Amino acid sequence: MENKRVQPLARDAMAYVLAGGRGSRLKELTDRRAKPAVYFGGKTRIIDFALSNALNSGIRRIGVATQYKAHSLIRHLQRGWNFLRPERNESFDILPASQRVSETQWYDGTADAVFQNIDIIEAYEPKFMVILAGDHIYKMDYELMLQQHVNSGADVTVGCLEVPRMEATGFGVMHVNDQDEIVAFVEKPADPPAMPDKPDMALASMGIYVFNTDFLMDELRRDAATPGSSRDFGKDIIPYIVEHGKAVAHRFSESCVRETPDKEAYWRDVGTVDAYWQANIDLTDILPELDLYDRSWPIWTYAEIRPPAKFVHNEEGRRGMALSSLVSGDCIISGSEIHRSLLFSGVLCRSYSNLNEAVVLPECVIGRHASLSRVVIDRGVKIPAGLVVGEDPELDASRFHRTESGISLITQDMLDRAGLIYE
Repeated sequence: MENKRVQPLARDAMAYVLAGGRGSRLKELTDRRAKPAVYFGGKTRIIDFALSNALNSGIRRIGVATQYKAHSLIRHLQRGWNFLRPERNESFDILPASQRVSETQWYDGTADAVFQNIDIIEAYEPKFMVILAGDHIYKMDYELMLQQHVNSGADVTVGCLEVPRMEATGFGVMHVNDQDEIVAFVEKPADPPAMPDKPDMALASMGIYVFNTDFLMDELRRDAATPGSSRDFGKDIIPYIVEHGKAVAHRFSESCVRETPDKEAYWRDVGTVDAYWQANIDLTDILPELDLYDRSWPIWTYAEIRPPAKFVHNEEGRRGMALSSLVSGDCIISGSEIHRSLLFSGVLCRSYSNLNEAVVLPECVIGRHASLSRVVIDRGVKIPAGLVVGEDPELDASRFHRTESGISLITQDMLDRAGLIYE
């Protein structure tokens, strides 16, 4: 009997990451970089999670569409994701909005960001397209979603989160039947439709879609020729297929990568300063919900050559120490105390300073006697000696961007405007 080799569906798939978003709710963190390029977790960028999921799932053809302030994102992708090799039938394409269809037209919407690169996609001849958002934190095996897509005979399979029904009002919500076929797609409904088997829960779209490539290309061409379309997957493509074809929901809980099956499926949109701070600080827990130490599903990124972290001075009141914290390479904790904080590479904390629940991006300097609580500090900021943040809400709000929950975002421009100079 002939042995027929069965290869994973991911080998016939291309992952296409939509990474053009501005992320304006992250305020000054996205003044110079797109949201997918924002730092996260001590070493990585937000986009590394979607890309790592694709790679770990077995997908070896990847495209990334960029648009808003893309330089730091493109530089990161070139440095950290240039190991895919054409001679191994692998590819990695960075696809900036480059007016390829019209000399006056950038990417109008998420669907248009794919449509404008149809010729590049078709040249690779992928059988399936996995469309991904580049700005969420999660671990997911796309192979399982591809298998459901093929087995169900769907025109599109939509990745969905199970969320408490009345918390789904800010999402696009899938109304499904008992086979998880989508019968209606409702954008930000006041009264979200419930799941048939869980009446207190609703299925919210994750912005993850699986298509057969030929079908997707036909739909994109149809949509591009439709007057008045906003060229968007969530607003145009998916609702059209729900009405005229077969759309099926894929529950994230079925493909989420986690230590044990009973652990909660972890997914975060770190699109606000509060959510960004919380997701980073959560990593300091003894057993965080997101496991960055799992070698079976690593988060790939650009790994700089850096010396180890260093802790110096051991005097009363001047002791270099960190408790319940993550401290990256090339950090020097010089007579400074760090509590429940996350420090990216190259941070220098000078003597007698104190950090509590702080997220400190790369290359920052914390001056002597500074005391900072519940802060996010942008890359390269130099905190002047003696600065106190986290004790006087009105003073903090007059100098920095302070959220309603009391998180202060600090940038160098804010310090300069307030006349707070590092010496």
